[in-house]
Amino acid sequence: MQIVSTVAEVQKQVKEWKKAGLTIGFVPTMGYLHEGHASLMRCAREKCDKVVASIFVNPMQFGENEDLDSYPRDLDADAKLCEEIGVDLIFHPKAEEMYTDGFCSFVDMNGLTKELCGKSRPIHFRGVCTVVCKLFHIVTPDYAFFGQKDAQQLAVIRRMTTDLNMDIEIVGCPIVREADGLAKSSRNTYLNEEERRAALVLSRTIALGEKLVSEGVRDAGELISAMKANIEKEPLARIDYVEAVSMDTIEKVETIEKNVLVAMAVFIGKTRLIDNFIV
Repeated sequence: MQIVSTVAEVQKQVKEWKKAGLTIGFVPTMGYLHEGHASLMRCAREKCDKVVASIFVNPMQFGENEDLDSYPRDLDADAKLCEEIGVDLIFHPKAEEMYTDGFCSFVDMNGLTKELCGKSRPIHFRGVCTVVCKLFHIVTPDYAFFGQKDAQQLAVIRRMTTDLNMDIEIVGCPIVREADGLAKSSRNTYLNEEERRAALVLSRTIALGEKLVSEGVRDAGELISAMKANIEKEPLARIDYVEAVSMDTIEKVETIEKNVLVAMAVFIGKTRLIDNFIV
């Protein structure tokens, strides 16, 4: 497995693979890898001849007073996991490699980014779209793999690749959970013991929402009210949002029908966690 830090090194290697007729799978990450990331890499390993993973904590998608400086990093552990799975190349650039002096070009999106995380983190998706677009141009993959936990991001990336005529197939992969139900996240490491227990209110509320839908609840307002009430029972929890939206447009819906995303963001102490399910 190679670990490279420059755009030129990635492009040189990928060109050689493509010249040999090999397919490229790509998993973009911010590092501090866990089983959720590993599941994406395994999917890429099964589907593609060569697998590239990027490890880059992208400063552009962090707002003021967010956790850019404290975001967990451990390249040695990340590299060990990647090698065990069979990743062929890790791209680990510095910010200066991705955003050179005078950088002033951005990829932005309307519509899909106005609700959910886009509402509470207004610059976030411009940063996501810009860095993912750059990474796609650098790696030129045939397939790119993203997790359903970041469901709005998955919808945004799919829309961007369509709108910009990128010849890349976006593959969505299921949420991976801890044994007790908490969705795997690099930010789970921020939680102390008490907060870790409190964070289970997210997965319990997801289970409640799925149960209500399975029992026939179709009114989005009724569903969301029940889920919010369940979260509010936990003293350490503070709701950012709980919403039901169309998976295609990320616009709020009044009725729970097919292809509806029920998503939440909840602060446990100072840590913001997300979870969702799709009808």
